[in-house]
Amino acid sequence: MDTFKALGISPGRAICYSGFREEQVPGESYPSYEQVKEDLLILQPDFKYLRMYDSGRHTQTTLEVIRNENFDFKLMLGAFIVAEMNNFNCPWGGVYSEEKLEENITLNREKIQKLIELANAYPDIIFSLSVGNEACVGWTDHYVHENKVLEYAKLVKAGAKQPVTFCENYEPWQCKLENLARELDFISVHTYPVWEYKHIDEALDYTKQNYYSVAEKYPDKPVIITEAGWATNSNGRGINPENVNELYQKIYYEKLMAWVEKEKILTFFFEAFDEPWKGSPEPLEPEKHWGIYKVDRTPKLVMRPYEKAV
Repeated sequence: MDTFKALGISPGRAICYSGFREEQVPGESYPSYEQVKEDLLILQPDFKYLRMYDSGRHTQTTLEVIRNENFDFKLMLGAFIVAEMNNFNCPWGGVYSEEKLEENITLNREKIQKLIELANAYPDIIFSLSVGNEACVGWTDHYVHENKVLEYAKLVKAGAKQPVTFCENYEPWQCKLENLARELDFISVHTYPVWEYKHIDEALDYTKQNYYSVAEKYPDKPVIITEAGWATNSNGRGINPENVNELYQKIYYEKLMAWVEKEKILTFFFEAFDEPWKGSPEPLEPEKHWGIYKVDRTPKLVMRPYEKAV
């Protein structure tokens, strides 16, 4: 299925964007207007679509920059819903007090309402809406029951005009999220071969398997990829250090783009810039090293003009 045509948008490359720099942390300190403008100037030559994960301060600044500076970007906007249930299977947390879970339910309602408000305030920029990110997969630390995600999807569809989705790992779409899939306007899949110990030589075939396992299950729904990427460093936590470097990222990016452009599948590469606030304090924590640009905004191998032209 031509997912661009199904969503009523023109073909173009897409990237997940979060602009937090050194010493900036969500909830504490945020990129400035000028920093966001710098980022978008870097991304503009290569990308038309951005994905952002919540409707908070950083996203609002980004929307202001796009409108004020007349940048040619369209945005997929999300509501990053947080844990409403304990997940005892999460290896890095996922268990909270009952009071915290009740607070989170209230917070999630506010997040969904903010998503609707921004969608209506920026209809010329925001082209689609997601009611959550990896909130139903078995290892998540922000578990929300699929029936609640379904309720949130209905609320957003009633309150905004943009098509509505939910962004999740490919696996829960196989059986767990069938009712949710029926309600959504399109389905959004995440695929990470390197997290599943695949070598670069296996990577694209594995991504195709992940994608088609969902697309073939829901032939009447557009299915896009909202996260696919390759880390460039690892301390061994979850990813074999031998499987990650800038060359492998370049190889995966180029093979992935060739395939999805041929098949006309909207695909958000993860991600634009390294984010040092993520994961553990260890500098080689893989969560910090998914950007196609380093945190100082210098390009990694995949985005260096000379190597791209060769």
